[in-house]
Amino acid sequence: MIDLTINTDLAQTILTGFIKSEVTRIGMTRAVVALSGGLDSALSCVLAVEALGKENVLAIRMPYKASSTDSLDHAQLLIDQLGIQNKTFEITDMVEPLFKLNPEISKMRMGNIMARERMIVIYDQSEAFKGLVIGTSNKTEILLGYSTHYGDSASAMNPIGDLYKTQVRQLSRALNIPAPIIDKPPSADLWEGQTDENELGFTYGDVDRLLYLLVDQRYSSPEAIEAGFDEKFVNAVTTRIRRNQFKRMQPPIAKISNRTIGYDFLYLRDWGT
Repeated sequence: MIDLTINTDLAQTILTGFIKSEVTRIGMTRAVVALSGGLDSALSCVLAVEALGKENVLAIRMPYKASSTDSLDHAQLLIDQLGIQNKTFEITDMVEPLFKLNPEISKMRMGNIMARERMIVIYDQSEAFKGLVIGTSNKTEILLGYSTHYGDSASAMNPIGDLYKTQVRQLSRALNIPAPIIDKPPSADLWEGQTDENELGFTYGDVDRLLYLLVDQRYSSPEAIEAGFDEKFVNAVTTRIRRNQFKRMQPPIAKISNRTIGYDFLYLRDWGT
């Protein structure tokens, strides 16, 4: 039996403690969150508010002209519920000049550009607000590489990166995130009608169960197939995991000295404090 149920009270305690510890250990007290109107960023935002206080969290909305109005409205629902500071930056005029230089540009390239432009904005606001960027990628997305490298995957820390999408939904319900955010189909909102599950080709519910066996329970692909998963599905998922390993790592450094960063120089994040 595959059980992805989590103890939401314990998860809340661990994750808020993680945020507070990681922010304060470097002498800061504030955080910024890219609030898309989706579930993952909503959960990260709620956790940041609980950890640091609403006065210390800034939510940033960054719509493109084709973004769904629901995204802005749902983000506003959470902003109003939490009573947090917020800013909205329209990114259309920031990205359109690059789009126009590439008449044959694909939707995928456009999506990557928008994701990276949003990171330019959020990191600029990080400096202006003097707050660390809180990550919003869940474990499912990270394992599948379903993110833009140095785009929406970029952050100073990630409180929800060890929660599968179905677990994000569990914790979100426990933390009273507005129902319209929890219940709507997950979407990066990169173009009209886009949904995560249509783009991936499978549901989060199905892939989370498989990922739990492959990653948490260390099943081999043949063992997962023997457990009842379709062979093509298993092969597609394991291929994605392998192909996107580079997104989960710092760039490897060629070793030519006795002490190389990432190999021999492995001090803790708070070394020297």
